[in-house]
Amino acid sequence: MDKQTPAGENSIYEDGSYLDKNPTWDVEDAPWKAVQVRRILERNGIRPSSVCEVGCGVGEIIRQLSLSMPEAKFVGYEVSPQAFALCESRRSERVDFRFGNLLAEDVHFDCALCIDVIEHVEDYIGFVRSLKQRATYKVFHIPLEVSISSVLRDAVMAARAQVGHLHYFTRETALATLRDVGYEIIDECYTASFLDMPGRTVRENLARLPRKALYALSPDLLVKTIGGCSLLVLAK
Repeated sequence: MDKQTPAGENSIYEDGSYLDKNPTWDVEDAPWKAVQVRRILERNGIRPSSVCEVGCGVGEIIRQLSLSMPEAKFVGYEVSPQAFALCESRRSERVDFRFGNLLAEDVHFDCALCIDVIEHVEDYIGFVRSLKQRATYKVFHIPLEVSISSVLRDAVMAARAQVGHLHYFTRETALATLRDVGYEIIDECYTASFLDMPGRTVRENLARLPRKALYALSPDLLVKTIGGCSLLVLAK
């Protein structure tokens, strides 16, 4: 999973704790996430020539995007030394990586990607406010972890322990956060990995059938009851 924390802040992403619990850094999800990013950009006629990713993890999302967006150059920013070391093999003529915090640099891009990041950042409101000045367009991918099922199962605490989530969103609170700091929402939609990818555990695979059935009936109802979706937002 992709991370970014404020400059100078010690965290599980910097001391190796996150890598110990998540040895793949969720690289297996990167091709699917790259498809979601490309689709929302294409749907809105946006063809950026410069793209950055804040908290790029091992860099696989922007590497995947570089294969289908030949007109663009990409820069990934990462604060975890362990993840940054894994970025090296993904460098290319159009894909670069920088060890550090994007918000500490005076740079501007056509588009900034913030994929599964803000739920990890202590001051997430200050973070998204500062990110606004770093790019014309922003693409956010935000897990929607507040549902009837997650509350009853205390699932948010499991996410906190395993992957370091500090904040938990509904569709409404995620969009309100962006609007409160001045973003214009251009497009937004749910993403549902269970429609396209097998679950990682027996429990996830068992949950796929009821999720798919309820999603076909009403995505909003699924998100509020069983959960399992994220929110993809294109903002300016």
